[in-house]
Amino acid sequence: MESLSNPQAALAALAWQIELGATEAICDTPVDRYALADRAPVAAAKKSGDPAPVVPVADPASDPVALARTEADSAGTLGELHQAMAAFEHCDLKKGARNTVFADGVPEARVMIIGEAPGRDEDREGRPFVGRAGQLLDRMLAAIGLSRAQSVYITNVLPWRPPQNRDPKPEEIAMLKPFLERHVALAQPELLVLMGNISCTAVLGRRGITRLGGNWTQAMNLPVLPMFHPAYLLRNPAAKREAWADLLSLKARLKGST
Repeated sequence: MESLSNPQAALAALAWQIELGATEAICDTPVDRYALADRAPVAAAKKSGDPAPVVPVADPASDPVALARTEADSAGTLGELHQAMAAFEHCDLKKGARNTVFADGVPEARVMIIGEAPGRDEDREGRPFVGRAGQLLDRMLAAIGLSRAQSVYITNVLPWRPPQNRDPKPEEIAMLKPFLERHVALAQPELLVLMGNISCTAVLGRRGITRLGGNWTQAMNLPVLPMFHPAYLLRNPAAKREAWADLLSLKARLKGST
């Protein structure tokens, strides 16, 4: 239980409980267990007459999520945000990555696509979606009259490649989410497209792309469309039919809001 005093471990434990289906609190009001723990030694000291022990207080400066929030909020432009992310030294993923993969496409585009994490090709080139999955994405966008060169802005949940392309850990997502939220706020798209489970976890707090895919929802004060990741479509060509339906839905949404 001591590991839960770590904010990232607590977030990971919460995500695990939500994954198991624990989505409701059993009390009418939330209970701050940390505050109860802080008061317990003081109450015991009063009973015994001994001096109250000094209770250590967590230093906000040592919390990487709080640090990421501070750095992200201080960025007033996309260029400053890029610099802040590249200078952020509190995520171990950065140590094994070649490049900080920030974004690609048109920053003022109406559509912002959020992928999962860089792969080998993205890490090498420093741009999101440049491998086989990126080529498929370009063809998908072209099929509905969009392109990263003119009408789409693309980024990822994480700017650094996880080792062996493993899934990002919950604490890594939590640590870097402030940068993602600030990225969306500065880019100011009209809508978001979330590609893959990791993107849905980061933005919606939910997994299950087969269930979420194609269903418009709301997050970050924007309309959001979850879709299959192009890498998934390469492994499961049968899912391209559903992806095409999602693309048509995106096209209709853009046309309807013109």
